[in-house]
Amino acid sequence: MLNKKLLTAAVATAVLTGAGFAQAQEKEDAIVTGDELVGGFEISGNVALTSDYRFRGISQSAEDPAVQGGFDAEFGPGFYIGTWGSVVDFGGGEYGSLELDYYAGWASSIGDTDFGIDVGYIYYDYPGDDGDVEGDYQEFYVSGSWRDLAIGVHYSDDYYAETDEFWYVYGDYSLGLFDTGVTLDLHVGYNMLEEGEGFLSSDEDAYTDYSVALTYTWASVDFSVAWVGTDLDEEDYFDTDYADDTAVFTIAKSL
Repeated sequence: MLNKKLLTAAVATAVLTGAGFAQAQEKEDAIVTGDELVGGFEISGNVALTSDYRFRGISQSAEDPAVQGGFDAEFGPGFYIGTWGSVVDFGGGEYGSLELDYYAGWASSIGDTDFGIDVGYIYYDYPGDDGDVEGDYQEFYVSGSWRDLAIGVHYSDDYYAETDEFWYVYGDYSLGLFDTGVTLDLHVGYNMLEEGEGFLSSDEDAYTDYSVALTYTWASVDFSVAWVGTDLDEEDYFDTDYADDTAVFTIAKSL
């Protein structure tokens, strides 16, 4: 599932916490800081290898490494569309082995201030998913930013595996560590599932995910290590440790 991206979470957490809503985030950061194209057009890409694809704190790759990548197209002023994909493993071939995300939105700074806004839509597609319930789902998102702080909300009318309404509220903060070239990224998110309809194996209807990441860029390649986790127990996620705290290593390159 998202974010996952070098986009927003956009698309999170990604979230990276993997590599992913960081594309969305890179693009959003460029637009919010006033670097957007005016009446122009630009295509960019990204590729990454991560030790464990974590989305909103939960492993999407059965704790195995995953190859990820995507493309973005930007139109002035502030409009963007893109796609992002990753290898996934949900414990059976009938659930598919690939995630493809398609997104579009608009992001801009607010006047001449340090404030910015990003609104958009993302569709999560799992080709080859032949399970009893459909994995594909859509989300609408909006986020606001001030300097290195961002707060956002995602909403799905029918979340992964047809589990009804879902809300995701998150906060991100990025900080350069003196003159070391290392960036510290902090993330916390609150997942609100429809009571009794969530994709968890227990009756939990909400959980918190979090991550702390350090990233260093060398020769135009991003090297990051993140500590990612949730407040879920193993019984909440099918008696696995897929939601336990863990270290995630990622190598990413913008193209």
